Amino acid sequence: MTDDDNTNAGEEFRNGGRAVIATLAAHGVDTIFGIPGTHNLEFYRHLREFGIRAITPRHEQGAGYGADGYFLVSGKPGVIITTSGPGLTNVITAAATAYAESRPMLILSPGVPTGLERADLGMLHETKDSSGALAHLLVSSQRTRTAEGAAQSVAEAFAMFSSTRPGPVHIEVPLDVLEGEWNGSVPAPIPARRPGLDPRVVSRAAESVGGATRPFIVAGGGARRASTEVRAFAELLDAPVATTANGKGIISEDHPLSLGSNVRFPSVQAESAAADVLIVLGSELADSDLWGGLIGAQTSAGIRDEASKQVVIRCDIDPDQLGKNLGGDVLACADAGEFLTALMSELNQDAPRTVSAGSNDPTGSATSARRQNTERSGADRVTGIRNSWGSDFDFESIGARVTRLVEQGAGPSVGVAGDSSQVTYDGSVHALTASTPDQLLYMPGFATLGYGIPAAIGAKLADNARPVACILGDGAAMFSIQELMTASELGLGIPFVIVDNGGYAEIEAQMVDRSIQPFAVKLARPDFAALGQSMGGAGVTIAESDIDELLPGAVAEALDLDVPTTIHITIGC
Repeated sequence: MTDDDNTNAGEEFRNGGRAVIATLAAHGVDTIFGIPGTHNLEFYRHLREFGIRAITPRHEQGAGYGADGYFLVSGKPGVIITTSGPGLTNVITAAATAYAESRPMLILSPGVPTGLERADLGMLHETKDSSGALAHLLVSSQRTRTAEGAAQSVAEAFAMFSSTRPGPVHIEVPLDVLEGEWNGSVPAPIPARRPGLDPRVVSRAAESVGGATRPFIVAGGGARRASTEVRAFAELLDAPVATTANGKGIISEDHPLSLGSNVRFPSVQAESAAADVLIVLGSELADSDLWGGLIGAQTSAGIRDEASKQVVIRCDIDPDQLGKNLGGDVLACADAGEFLTALMSELNQDAPRTVSAGSNDPTGSATSARRQNTERSGADRVTGIRNSWGSDFDFESIGARVTRLVEQGAGPSVGVAGDSSQVTYDGSVHALTASTPDQLLYMPGFATLGYGIPAAIGAKLADNARPVACILGDGAAMFSIQELMTASELGLGIPFVIVDNGGYAEIEAQMVDRSIQPFAVKLARPDFAALGQSMGGAGVTIAESDIDELLPGAVAEALDLDVPTTIHITIGC
């Protein structure tokens, strides 16, 4: 069949499926994740015509995590097409993850025909109320009535992604609408409608930071798109920057003002409490990042220290986030990049010009004046905090060591997909030196098992030229091990580094802490290297005692292949 034949066939089937797929293409979608099924074929019919590739994982949960990894590297919202019933319910955990981490995701599914809602007739894949169920878990879930309405819903979802706090959206298209006639046109992209920036808030923020002598910045996932502005703002204030796990790499972690993604470290939290001005950008300051600790001058969670004169400035595109876990004095409901740009402009305009000719100060404004009244520079403060990290974190833990060795073998630009594994939250989150905000693929809030393998696949599909590795534990690997077959099928040279400690060691330790005799946490595992080979990839086993010598080379070799490599690291075996 020729391309012309394909086009003519598409026009012949001018149905609800075509309305949706044409709208996806108009919004720049070039990749979808999902599994074809009996009821979603009218979506799939039109993908080739519009140049959209279909990635078929071995489980819809893998489709959701793959779409998330694709977003984190490409910046494009992940799109999933499921079939009705179990296809949709299989993706719910991934969708709930996207909600917890504030990441854009669009899920398209068919639904029972119009008029048969809650009919309980025993139809194939019949579900009581799919859109109603997902509405309680996601940003929104809606059941459309017409093909034109389905197309418009897609356009509105993309507008939401660029206008406010992003998250997952589900659109259910009834079978009769999906297969029925479409007489409308493709809706044009809707311009972003971000909150207006209040100049009075900018002025109040400028007044506060303009006189700060010990400023401190916390950047979260909501500031990922403002990496350039965060760095410039930190340099203007000469202020240390700590990020959450979702904000990792917003400022390069080898920058002298960077404290890395280490907001849970006691020394970092102590410095945030001692700051005279604390600026929080795009973060709710969640306990999943703070591990029971506190950011800012607080006596307990959410309770400001009355003895402290600290000024708290918070910026978030979602107004409901501005007061969570720490009250603020200056609240900017705005995009982080737009707020910082306006704030820096006002600071540079209002600050006295105290810099002499030939100065190296890039701002030529307030920074030098502030340094004259500050005992220690921001870089000196960072150095002092870093020197105290020995008591905050074990940088010789197996997760930290493996992460450094993978980075050594793959290079400094490597993207690392993690999981809800000790090797991630007690390793890669802190040991990976990220220079960009797309290098760590992780979900600290929802903390789901099974994320790492499909997320790595999505990241590699987003940028095949970039090295991508996955580091996870044996327990997490078994949640999505089938996706090794997907990576083999797609010809992706990804090293999947599985650190095998024999089961759920973190939960075993918690049992011991509670004086519970450990049980149900020691697991039988496969020969992971052989399993990887059986799925069309390469496989190698490395003992813990040999990782310093062998792991970097194994990672480098894996990246040169056009199939995945399963690197099985045995701990205590």
